[in-house]
Amino acid sequence: MKLLRVGAVGQERPAVMDDAGDLRDIGEPEIDGAFLASGGVARVREALDRGALPVIDAEGLRIGAPIARPGKIVCIGLNYSDHAAESGADVPAEPVVFMKASNTLVGPYDEVLVPRDSVKTDWEVELAVVIGRRARYLESRQEALDVVAGYAVANDVSEREFQLERGGQWDKGKSCETFNPMGPWLVTADEVGDPQALPMRLWVNGELRQNGDTKNMIFDVAEVVRYLSRFMVLEPGDVINTGTPAGVAMGMPGQPYLRAGDVVELEIGGLGRQRQTMGQA
Repeated sequence: MKLLRVGAVGQERPAVMDDAGDLRDIGEPEIDGAFLASGGVARVREALDRGALPVIDAEGLRIGAPIARPGKIVCIGLNYSDHAAESGADVPAEPVVFMKASNTLVGPYDEVLVPRDSVKTDWEVELAVVIGRRARYLESRQEALDVVAGYAVANDVSEREFQLERGGQWDKGKSCETFNPMGPWLVTADEVGDPQALPMRLWVNGELRQNGDTKNMIFDVAEVVRYLSRFMVLEPGDVINTGTPAGVAMGMPGQPYLRAGDVVELEIGGLGRQRQTMGQA
């Protein structure tokens, strides 16, 4: 199933897309951790199969991020060998973990703001994993995949000077407002199937910049979830950004970074497409 949230900022309405492409009101207060933990996906699937969900008039409706109020956004850095190489970094022996502020989450078509004083705002197409139930100290890869509710497209927008040249940890180059567009849908894990067989692409002003595939992750989804559960408790609704392939501005000398007015488009096979116009904070 494809779950999504539509409506103005702060007034999003939970919905599901049916096989005909129509949006249907799921009759739930929100798509969040509580929804996932309480069997919300199964309830919606059963109601959809019964034809019990009313159609929503989607004309002109904004699409928001498909998950509301994640407790945390956990990110994996340098998780594609080609991106590590273009960054001048060694392939990591263990996943590189950093956090991103939860309030960076915006919709897939919302404006993304270049921060004040920014000179190196960059793009990163990533597979986002949404956790469906509480997970701690997972032992096996299958246990890890079993706690995944679904997947979505994410743009892990990054300010490289803030991230790498201003001291401290990466977080301050990752947590600027609007720096995590997500969606358009949360596609349930059963519909996605193998998360390591998804093509991913990103364009800037119509020029293809990233052209990768999740099969090239250094640490795949199962290992990332298993590994993280050894260091933190993963809660329903938590989001994990799993890394980006080569083609970011940082890895291409002379490539301009993002400025107000630039247009970024990105997609992952089966998970949908995003489009953001850059603004100025």
